[in-house]
Amino acid sequence: MTKVFIDGQSGTTGLRIRERLSEREDIKLLVIDEDKRKDNGEIKRLINESDITFLCLPDSAAIEAAAMLDSSNKKTKIIDASTAHRTNPLWAYGFPELSEDFRNKIVNGRLIANPGCYASGFNSIVFPLIRHGVIGESHPVTCFAVSGYSGAGKSGIEQYEQADRDAELDSPRQYALSQNHKHLKEMVAVSGLKYPPIFSPMICDYKCGMVVSIPLFCNMLNKKCSMRDVREILSEHYAGSDFVKVRPLGYTENMIGSNNFAGRDDMEIEVNGNDERIVITSRFDNLGKGASGAAIQCMNLLMGADEKKSLVLGN
Repeated sequence: MTKVFIDGQSGTTGLRIRERLSEREDIKLLVIDEDKRKDNGEIKRLINESDITFLCLPDSAAIEAAAMLDSSNKKTKIIDASTAHRTNPLWAYGFPELSEDFRNKIVNGRLIANPGCYASGFNSIVFPLIRHGVIGESHPVTCFAVSGYSGAGKSGIEQYEQADRDAELDSPRQYALSQNHKHLKEMVAVSGLKYPPIFSPMICDYKCGMVVSIPLFCNMLNKKCSMRDVREILSEHYAGSDFVKVRPLGYTENMIGSNNFAGRDDMEIEVNGNDERIVITSRFDNLGKGASGAAIQCMNLLMGADEKKSLVLGN
């Protein structure tokens, strides 16, 4: 039986991981006493007693917790849900569908950095576009995205769910106006881009779900590609994947909803537009494939278990 410790079990991601794993017959959850949640000695003991530890913490706390791994400990594996280690070359990046290299580093690794939600959607599109030569590393990429408010964390959720909240919260709100969003570093590092994209995310008045979109001018691509060509390149890249599905052209006729994947752990990519201007979208649950679902998928790979175990996938 695999011993699992969740450091930060009361946060949004930690709670969802704990709920999903609580009924697993192949896992024993190591639970810290409520009065010892900030006791570093107890946290260190549980980390080193575990086979797998999830870090669902702010960046600084995740760095501190990862350093608690004893140098003599050769068994414990860590999956960090924070931003802290996503661009650290010593940590595997937890998006196995991107390539066999990403998958192998997870399977054979001990330190796994769980991807950010926006970065997951971004990299699901831009990584294969660069890998297959559709765009170059210096391509001027623009990304716009819509997310449910659960991505704002505990305080953001409380703000949106207050009965007497500000009326502005009824509307979509664009943020990261300084172009310094915390996911930008991993977007660049993982995708292969040389320069950060223009990134315009919005948070909206619904709880879960996300759509990340990349627009392209066909006359600026590295090679001559129609909309159908781009779709075929993405489809071939993700062929056989249970977690990332590339839909046929014309799959959505009018509107792409951003909350349709709430409660799911997979992702779908669509290519829309025409042979002059293309918009590629990645749709998923920001708390699923964008957080706890991705973390559990990585845990299953580390355990040698069914990759889909405890996860909810669509057709």
